[in-house]
Amino acid sequence: MSDEVEPGHVRVRLDLSYDGSEFSGWARQRGRRTVQGELEDALRTVTRSERTFELTVAGRTDAGVHARGQVAHVDLPEEVWETHREKLLRRLAGRLPHDVRVHRVTEAPAHFNARFSAIWRRYAYRVCDHPGGVDPLRRGHVLWHDWPLDVDAMNAAAKGLLGEHDFAAYCKRREGATTIRTLRELSWERLPDGTVEARVVADAFCHNMVRSLVGALLFVGDGHRPPSWPAEVLAAGVRDSAVHVVRPHGLTLEEVGYPADELLAARNAEARNRRTLPSVAAGCC
Repeated sequence: MSDEVEPGHVRVRLDLSYDGSEFSGWARQRGRRTVQGELEDALRTVTRSERTFELTVAGRTDAGVHARGQVAHVDLPEEVWETHREKLLRRLAGRLPHDVRVHRVTEAPAHFNARFSAIWRRYAYRVCDHPGGVDPLRRGHVLWHDWPLDVDAMNAAAKGLLGEHDFAAYCKRREGATTIRTLRELSWERLPDGTVEARVVADAFCHNMVRSLVGALLFVGDGHRPPSWPAEVLAAGVRDSAVHVVRPHGLTLEEVGYPADELLAARNAEARNRRTLPSVAAGCC
């Protein structure tokens, strides 16, 4: 995947949101409804093109996960961009289903790559621990946890997970992919309506990482495990059967951060490097 745009093409940034309830995730899959599939089909239709223009996304969300601040890019032929740029946003709104919306369409700066240029992603996970259950109007976006939660204990436990670590114990491994990530923020807050909300920020996330971290911290919050337990699982470096991957509907990708335009090329190169922890790089056992 190159940062260089093919001659005669323009790289276009799309800022979008979607309700993931009825999608089989972001990535196009044969015979399944996906966000990428809907967007690429809509782009082909509104630009009256015979070919499909492939989208690259900041974060490939799983089935059932929502997004409020997703970012993607697409390379369009110059003539297609010039012909449709003024009306592209409105035409996409008329063609897309109601559970996915593009909010902004702009020409991207040089070296911009929605995936590799990103320096952080911010997710939120929302939980209701009210004994009566979740407000029916929010049931598709909030998990019901049938135990009262101690937010202070969850925040104490979260501190032991911050920083750069190998999160293998909290990720579903993928062949050839590293599980080393830098977790910048993991905090919980009880909102005025009683919802307990996690704010999770990292440079990137491996598969199931946020939902696994949330599952571990909920076990601390309801008293089933001590605050030291999540960090002990992390240090062990292997999946613990007690760490549950919570359901996807409570998770929302809220925002993606990018560096200044002049730093995009350097960020892309850095993001493509396979990461190792300092002790691993030095050959320490």
